[in-house]
Amino acid sequence: MTATLRTDTGKVRKRNEDAAWFDEQRGVFAVADGMGGHLAGEVASAMAIDAVRRMAESHDVASIAVMREAVEQAHAAIAAHAQANPACAGMGTTLSAMWRGGHYMYIAHVGDSRIYRFRDGGLEQITQDHSLVEELVRAHIITPQEARRHPRRNVITRALGTQGDNAPDLLAADRKSGDLWLLCSDGLCAMVEDEEIARTLGGEETLEAMADSLMKQALAAGGRDNVTLILWRDEEEKPWNRD
Repeated sequence: MTATLRTDTGKVRKRNEDAAWFDEQRGVFAVADGMGGHLAGEVASAMAIDAVRRMAESHDVASIAVMREAVEQAHAAIAAHAQANPACAGMGTTLSAMWRGGHYMYIAHVGDSRIYRFRDGGLEQITQDHSLVEELVRAHIITPQEARRHPRRNVITRALGTQGDNAPDLLAADRKSGDLWLLCSDGLCAMVEDEEIARTLGGEETLEAMADSLMKQALAAGGRDNVTLILWRDEEEKPWNRD
């Protein structure tokens, strides 16, 4: 087993509005963090994950074009559901998804869930947060350290199903055997420093133990939000040999 998933409601929220899914054989992984009030957040994140699942089941070859289509379909479905159901007005979700294809991971990303790559002892954030504080950091108005304590750190600037800018970032990140990939909602990365995440992923632990440790750290730090993560170890496929 080279992939594992963890999710927890956390210590403050009453419901878990995160959703996640992976198909290791197809090399597809996705995390979504829903928002929008009673039941609406769960519905939005589940609809986003369902769009990724249907994409994986109906296409054999990874491509940016297909991922863009899946994200657009998810956005349209969530927006239509909200319009038809007044109780779900304002619903939306983040989505960070990746799909293995040749020497690359094809990535579609909206919101402030994240995808990291741990390689050769170093942790790199592959996605860029669509959030108010990240825009302030990029403008050099506040520091990354100040962003973690900013009173509006939970304000995101893009989300599927909402009005305004909801276009996904689409990119291809190179991959190699031995890489560790982490997809997570902000319930993890907002509670656990990147340095601690890197230290955990660099330890001599099993994938299951790493995932358990990251979850425990997020909860021990306060667990102010739902916490969801997927860990995948990229291992080169070995040729099959007849005995």
